[in-house]
Amino acid sequence: MADLNKKLKNLITTKDISNEGILSLFTVADLFSRAKSRTDILNGAIGSLLFYEPSTRTRMSFESALLNMGGRVISMDNPASSSAVKGEVLADTIRIVNNYADIIVLRHFAEGAAAFASCFTDKPVINAGDGAHEHPTQTLLDLYTIYKERGSLENLNIALCGDLRYGRTVHSLAEVASRFGAKITCIAPDELQFPSEMLANNNISATFYTDLNTAPLEEVDILYVTRVQRERFSDLSIFERVKNSYYITLNTMNRLKKDALILHPLPRVDEMDYAIDQDSRSAYFRQAANGVPVRSALIAALLGVYDLELAAEPYYTEIESSTDMCKNPKCITVLEPNILTGIKMDSKGIKYCRYCEKEI
Repeated sequence: MADLNKKLKNLITTKDISNEGILSLFTVADLFSRAKSRTDILNGAIGSLLFYEPSTRTRMSFESALLNMGGRVISMDNPASSSAVKGEVLADTIRIVNNYADIIVLRHFAEGAAAFASCFTDKPVINAGDGAHEHPTQTLLDLYTIYKERGSLENLNIALCGDLRYGRTVHSLAEVASRFGAKITCIAPDELQFPSEMLANNNISATFYTDLNTAPLEEVDILYVTRVQRERFSDLSIFERVKNSYYITLNTMNRLKKDALILHPLPRVDEMDYAIDQDSRSAYFRQAANGVPVRSALIAALLGVYDLELAAEPYYTEIESSTDMCKNPKCITVLEPNILTGIKMDSKGIKYCRYCEKEI
């Protein structure tokens, strides 16, 4: 039996799962990846997919994972057709869905929404993206792609290119890759550079470039590209200025090592030449396909089908406070003002919002 203290109850942030847990999860993902037929291991368990933001790959891969394992799906993929349009707060929605489902997958535009939601249910919660904060399951499938194609996650040289300020996928990836000894190179215009406080809070060491032509692409193992996300900008004039900052071409590919990989969480818009699809190092469609076995493994583990020790050691202590308030305007606590801000404190005594993890 697995140590109960190491059983993962929710996946809210990449810091919830240990390095050893990630590798254990990949062992199970391999089983699903090689499977020739569907199973019934979930025995009709119901997964609720609550998506307050648009999604194709994440939502459909979770649906596919549940159905392939004999689960069932109830979903909300358009908040305009739900009680949210009537003014129902997230806390109440989660309290209700708790009665209908065995596991909850939540994508929300507010930072910290998944951590917040987990306070109102006794069912496992999976963060499928919370604003510009994190996207932990995307990181798991990103790493699984690297693991399958390169054979190791250790000591990689990873270049992150594009929207590093609002790109939640790169936030999660940099945190975990650094734990495996990765060297991180950030390529972005100043307006979209990786948030310095996020680097500091996660002990991520990085080098920075604003010009793709001067970045050391010849040295990287992974080039991870993201689109510039129009929906994250409150000032569209800034978006217009930076939206075409980078364009990956065949000439870019010629600068990469023969065994390098180019990844992209998709959708792509106008940051990559379609001609590079023919290069075997372009792994983004294989990357997207890996979402099904990885999310299958995670769901099965959280529902107890596989007895895995996934949880990392706690990295903070929760404290009670009626005076400390989160000042992040994009935090879920702004939308749900009737709930007191949760506070957590790290080993250095620094206080953070329990939900969006911004420093108090």
